[in-house]
Amino acid sequence: MTQTVHIIGAGLAGSEAAWQLAIRGINVIIHEMRPHHNTPVHKTPYCAELVCSNSLRSDDSLTSAVGLLHEEMRKCSSLIMQCADATKVPAGGALAVDRNGFAQMVTEKLQSHQHIKFSYEEISELPLFSQDHWIVATGPLTSSCLMNSILRQIDNQSLNFYDAIAPVVYKDSIDFNKAWYQSRYDKGDKFDYINCPLTKEEYYNFVDELLKAEKVEFHDFEKAEYFDGCLPIEVMAERGKDTLVFGPMKPVGLTNPHSPQNKPFAVVQLRQDNKEDTLRNIVGFQTKLKYKEQQRIFRLIPGLEQAEFARLGGIHRNTFIKSPLLLDKYLRLKTHKNISFAGQITGCEGYVESASTGLLVGYFVACEILEKDILLPPSTTALGAMLGHLQDTTDIENYQPMNINFGLFPTISGEQTANGKFRKIKGMDRKRAYCERALKAVDEWVKQI
Repeated sequence: MTQTVHIIGAGLAGSEAAWQLAIRGINVIIHEMRPHHNTPVHKTPYCAELVCSNSLRSDDSLTSAVGLLHEEMRKCSSLIMQCADATKVPAGGALAVDRNGFAQMVTEKLQSHQHIKFSYEEISELPLFSQDHWIVATGPLTSSCLMNSILRQIDNQSLNFYDAIAPVVYKDSIDFNKAWYQSRYDKGDKFDYINCPLTKEEYYNFVDELLKAEKVEFHDFEKAEYFDGCLPIEVMAERGKDTLVFGPMKPVGLTNPHSPQNKPFAVVQLRQDNKEDTLRNIVGFQTKLKYKEQQRIFRLIPGLEQAEFARLGGIHRNTFIKSPLLLDKYLRLKTHKNISFAGQITGCEGYVESASTGLLVGYFVACEILEKDILLPPSTTALGAMLGHLQDTTDIENYQPMNINFGLFPTISGEQTANGKFRKIKGMDRKRAYCERALKAVDEWVKQI
């Protein structure tokens, strides 16, 4: 076996794909344009840099779809999950990581593997007629030259949406005479989240200022189509003045120790952003406000009046293709089977989801090179459900990015009881049923691959 696999992009998907190939003995060259050519949002030269939140979301594999995906990836020897587990920071029931520590560990493991090499250059043309296999894992910030090359080959079948980044503050600038430590319903360690309470008057004043604030303007040729799971906070406020109090600023499951008799009308939470716990991410506050407006308005939050910002929020355009129309069941370009796609460019949304497609493509390409049968993950697993979304032709014209969720799984409506009657499964029991079924199926699948 002498064939080399080329991977364009060293993000979460590209890094995971490279690892899956390398551990199967296949030589890989990762083509990464950074640090010679940077993107508007990347700050380091590391692989798998997390440019938005440092959270991989819930790690509960018994009732959460994304937590289930975590566990399935662990069972598949995922590099991303291995490094996330090794660099995790307290975050209640979520899996959050030390941002730089995580990216640095991924980079070191890839650079030290005997079957992986790096080429620091920008690939500007899709290598359609290469004798080697190529994986495009350039993510939502694909360079304009390469994106134009891709568009020429796929008849311009692409879509765009906008993703916003939440600000990060220095923890020692938070006023703990007003703020306090607590996770919702006291899940996890009590230091996982810092909470800043707002009265009814303070909340509506905050919303009014959000609505009046200066925002980053789009170019005339741009159309803002946000992903609903990551709306800028000011866009949420535009949908109704009470939207935030039922969203990222909901006060449920929290008690203010400074005034336990007075329930806060709204609460802003800050999640640990690095291992040293010197930085805190304002949860759900992704934004396209101008920098001066962010500082002015976010300092209206009690406890953040003197906040110092390590990073302000930002906005960037994400690009993805119509995968159900363009890619086959192995995520190869239908017109050129030597080219596969992985990551957010395919239309998955989220860190873990992106990495999971890299895991699958790495496995698919390895099987092809090693001349082994490719076994698709069962549709009842989170891996299979995510893959199913990328192949769902139900409404291609309105194809949109998607996080993993139980709505993508084959349904479980109920079960037969001991006396032969049918019992409908609801709520948490239903989620557990999905997870139990998936974990059993993935165990069997892993044995065969």
